[in-house]
Amino acid sequence: MECYKCGAALGREDYCPACGADVKIYKKIIHGSNYYYNKGLERAKVRDLSGAADALRRSLKYYKMNIPARNLLGLVYFEMGETVDALGEWVISKSLKPEENPAEGYLSSVQSNGNKLDSLNQTIKKYNQALLYCRQGSRDLAVIQLKKVLNLNPRLVKGHQLLALLYMEEGKYDLAKKALRNAGRIDANNTTTLRYLREVNRQLHGEQNTRKGERKEKEKEELVTYQSGNETIIRPVAFKDNSALSIVLNIVVGVVIGVLITWFLVVPGVRQSVVSESNQAVREANDIISARNQTIDTLEEQVSNLETQISEYEANESSTQDTIGRYEQLLTAYSAFVSGDVAGAATTLESLDGSVFTGTTAQIYQDLSAQVNQQYIGILYQQGEEAYQSGNYQEAVNNLQRVVDTDETYENGYAVYYLAQSYRQLGQNEQAVTYYQRVMEIVPGTQRARTAEQYVQELGGTNTAGNTAQE
Repeated sequence: MECYKCGAALGREDYCPACGADVKIYKKIIHGSNYYYNKGLERAKVRDLSGAADALRRSLKYYKMNIPARNLLGLVYFEMGETVDALGEWVISKSLKPEENPAEGYLSSVQSNGNKLDSLNQTIKKYNQALLYCRQGSRDLAVIQLKKVLNLNPRLVKGHQLLALLYMEEGKYDLAKKALRNAGRIDANNTTTLRYLREVNRQLHGEQNTRKGERKEKEKEELVTYQSGNETIIRPVAFKDNSALSIVLNIVVGVVIGVLITWFLVVPGVRQSVVSESNQAVREANDIISARNQTIDTLEEQVSNLETQISEYEANESSTQDTIGRYEQLLTAYSAFVSGDVAGAATTLESLDGSVFTGTTAQIYQDLSAQVNQQYIGILYQQGEEAYQSGNYQEAVNNLQRVVDTDETYENGYAVYYLAQSYRQLGQNEQAVTYYQRVMEIVPGTQRARTAEQYVQELGGTNTAGNTAQE
């Protein structure tokens, strides 16, 4: 036993050895709770479930934190068919003690089985429907509904008791006694079951005595006793010495009466029985169809959820593959740069979207791009200038255009100047004028700017910058 204040172990003293709190009353409460818990456990072992439930409830009134008592109460409820009450006790137990609690296993065993949960839900609905039929006076429908309930949940004590009451109301005491015995096998000392059973036995005993008395009186009335000499003669009162004709007439009359009885009494009863069985079969078929439709809807929903999950997994897998591919491209660019293949590294980086990288990887991408671009632009410019000087103007345009797209002012404007010259040599005057104008804007007042201005005028362009300074 632990102190309710500090959690220290308590001894025989009436105070806590750690914090000094007065634990006398607290100990009495715990002892009282444990007493009723042990009492409930003893009753549960002999299947006195209602008595066990009463004792366990008393235990929890003393001390609501008695986890074994609450778990055992849930088990007792579950054994009696009271699944909702059982789940409620286990949920409370788990909330009070989340770790190392057997209630978690009890809940998992019930909630993990979807068919079992659906069956329990159907049991509750059908039992409530049976109660509604009873209030409406439809005892036949209530009996049918309760049979379905007990087929789904044979341990429901309340269901057996209610079925016995309906049989008693209809005078079917033999069936009522059978239902009460089924309830007694589940909960041996249930006071309600015992009270109903005592009433059923009393009614059955009274009917037996009444039938015996009526049978004896009838036998006395149908017999006549008289003396013939020294002999005692016993004969029926209705004894007659019929002739052969009387016998034939009696047979004919009996046959006619039998036919009439069959036609007016037996045949309507048979028809009513057939109609009743047909209606019951229709109702059972409707219930089966409803349950199957519900099962189909549930399965369709599960299929839809699985398809959604598969789509999400495929999308995540595709995204993951794309990310892996980008990392592989980054490693390829780095490897090319380290081996001196700056052009290959630049080409790989151009096709790579660096926005997907984060953290350290993003910094590596930025540093690598800066170094590669710096060296690659120099290589492109050198190749472009050499191509221009050698008269290979198309190759000069291809290389110098990439340099200018990256940095128009590269080499103090020579890159854009040679690009304009190359376009002019290729006869692409519109592009040449555009880049001549950029030369005048980037290096105004230089010889290159004045040369650019002359070409702009020759090619029919417009001068957009003044050139007054000397180079």
